[in-house]
Amino acid sequence: MPLEDVLEKLYARRRFGIRPGVDRVEELLSRLGNPEQSFRTIHVVGTNGKGSTSAFLSSILRHAGQSVAQFSSPHLVRFTERFRINGSEYTSEKLARSLDVVLRAAPEEATFFEITTALAAYIFGTERFDVAVMEAGMGGRSDATAAFNGEMTLITPVALDHTDYLGGTIEEIAREKVGIIKPGTQVISSGHPDSVRLIIEEQCRANGCTLKMYGRDFSSEWVRDDGSLAYFGMNRTLPRLTPGIPGRYQSGNAAVALAAAEALVAAGMTIPPAAYTEGITAAQWPGRMELVPGTPPLLLDGAHNPAGAAALAEALGDYSYSRLLLVTGVCDDKDFDSIFAPLLPLVSGIYTVTPAVDRALKAEKLSELFQMKGFASHPCGSVIDGIGTARSQASAGDLILVCGSLFVVGEVKAWLEKQIFTGIRG
Repeated sequence: MPLEDVLEKLYARRRFGIRPGVDRVEELLSRLGNPEQSFRTIHVVGTNGKGSTSAFLSSILRHAGQSVAQFSSPHLVRFTERFRINGSEYTSEKLARSLDVVLRAAPEEATFFEITTALAAYIFGTERFDVAVMEAGMGGRSDATAAFNGEMTLITPVALDHTDYLGGTIEEIAREKVGIIKPGTQVISSGHPDSVRLIIEEQCRANGCTLKMYGRDFSSEWVRDDGSLAYFGMNRTLPRLTPGIPGRYQSGNAAVALAAAEALVAAGMTIPPAAYTEGITAAQWPGRMELVPGTPPLLLDGAHNPAGAAALAEALGDYSYSRLLLVTGVCDDKDFDSIFAPLLPLVSGIYTVTPAVDRALKAEKLSELFQMKGFASHPCGSVIDGIGTARSQASAGDLILVCGSLFVVGEVKAWLEKQIFTGIRG
């Protein structure tokens, strides 16, 4: 059966919405023979940087000779992007067969994300990988990925997002995120505000975990003379790294991945010295400060919450342009003021679009919000129409920034690759 036909059955499960808890996915994994027990699991949780951090660590482990699977969500263009096998997407043919097996075993009310998570376990167990790097969905304690017995947890920056499900404060969100940590395991954390740091430390003490934190146990900094990254770890220093994923905000993500690799070595894994440098250089993750050549060029970034937008605004300092033209669209549950506040002082023109996903905010409404703030904007309809309008009004030396939603970035990438866009939340 073609993948598209099987995916229709999976997409129908979105009618159950988002249901925190691991009972249903645990039942499904049991019906499948608990494939998640056949490989080592590293959890990656947080609000921003999960995909990039997972990609950096997966690349390091591949260059160390490990067979590595990586699970992420959501996808940008194709559903197969969620399952990466030694750096490559899982094939459509194999995925269709595996998904059919998992759907047949799924409890009646299992959700879209629960089935997708169990599908990752089934694929990774069938293919017999050494290590799976599992990116959590929204949460932690109640996330479907918590059904996996992770031997290590990486915590990327925690910020306000998905507050309807995770809590209205950064502290509430942090408590949910760190709930995925398993007792007696290793935890590698990025730097956080004191209120979040204390929650992480408390969870680690209660669970008897070993915690290594950015800024205290390891760090990184950009080297001014050549733009390379220096890493200062627990047991090694790497003075000249060139991250394959661009953006100044990747310094912390790369450092967390490197510290995780050091911790794995301390636990007995063999990682040759060259694998650290080669892995960081070879890492790739689409839609993060991704520059598309053209006249003018496009800069695609998945920033879709306040912290991500602030990091993007800082990263734009490394780019030269005459004017910055913003093509943007958002989902209707996003905090408009907080997302766009860091970017608006940098922007010379705004082109609003309507992402082709559920709960998208209409381009006209988004344009009105900008105009209420005193910024002229042009409602353009579709994402591709927004690109076309911005290009028609651009001058030599301008740069078109596309951000606001991963789904907006996904639509542009699908258009550039001449593929069908299948953006799905979850």
